[in-house]
Amino acid sequence: MSQLAIKNFNQPDESVNLSGHGQKDTVMIDGMPVERAEFTKGWRWSNDVKPMAGTDTCEVHHLGYCLEGHLMVHMNDGTDKDIRAGDAFEIPPGHDAEVMGDDKVVLIDFGKAHYSK
Repeated sequence: MSQLAIKNFNQPDESVNLSGHGQKDTVMIDGMPVERAEFTKGWRWSNDVKPMAGTDTCEVHHLGYCLEGHLMVHMNDGTDKDIRAGDAFEIPPGHDAEVMGDDKVVLIDFGKAHYSK
């Protein structure tokens, strides 16, 4: 049974440094992860996360909202899409992504963000 739950990203359940180009904080609510990710200029999944993930491309299904910045997503099928502040997004497995421009990117990812362990 669900109950009222409030978590704050200032006290995450998990925090991961992304090779100096970003930070990913996760809070668990009712058994589901909610992530706040911040990527700085120069961040690219294939450079900063691939070594940790151990896969050629990101195999995580993302459902979220972009608070700040501009992210370019490169799908394995050759499709490229921009995600900008104010955009809600769904990204299926099989992609790379990179920060575009000088501004940081801040995303909230709801529930589908965690790798299976």
